[in-house]
Amino acid sequence: MPKLPCLSGKIIIKKLGKYGYVVARQKGSHVRLRHNNSTLKPITIPLHKVIKPGLLHQILKDADLTIEEFLDL
Repeated sequence: MPKLPCLSGKIIIKKLGKYGYVVARQKGSHVRLRHNNSTLKPITIPLHKVIKPGLLHQILKDADLTIEEFLDL
C-alpha cells in the first residue's frame, strides 16, 4: 500500500471532481462536496496549503476510495 502524499485542498477537490463529486457550497476556507450518487456521504475539504495524510485518509474513507484509486485519478 503506497503512502499518502501531503496535498493541497485544491488538488484534492480536483481529484474528487474526477470521481464525481461536485462543489455544493463553501463557507470560509471549507468546501463542501457532494456526489452525484446519493449513497455516498458529503465531504468537507479545507482549502489549506497542506492536508496531512491522516485527514486525507479520513476523506478517502468517507468517499469510499482506496489509496490506489485516489492516486490514479
